[in-house]
Amino acid sequence: MKLIEAVINRFKLEEVRCVLDEIGVEEFMESDVISHSRQQGQVMVFRGAKFVANLVEKVKLEVIAADDSAGRIVEAIRSIARTGCKEDCRIEIRPYLEAV
Repeated sequence: MKLIEAVINRFKLEEVRCVLDEIGVEEFMESDVISHSRQQGQVMVFRGAKFVANLVEKVKLEVIAADDSAGRIVEAIRSIARTGCKEDCRIEIRPYLEAV
């Protein structure tokens, strides 16, 4: 078993959900996360001064998959969520030792 964690942009979430449904992934977890990165965040104005927040809201997906299907799931998420920028899609695969 493998635990696949992917941090993706919020606007790609619906497309990734559809692809995971087509593959046959029935359950996965979604969490809101805030990422500090080089990507441009919101431009904020405070007392007349503008500054750019380097905090970007993203979504973290967690999928527990069998060893043979983990590669297909990772490739499906990668093909949809990557838009050319390095920080757009972070995928991590870990061994999942026990499911209760």
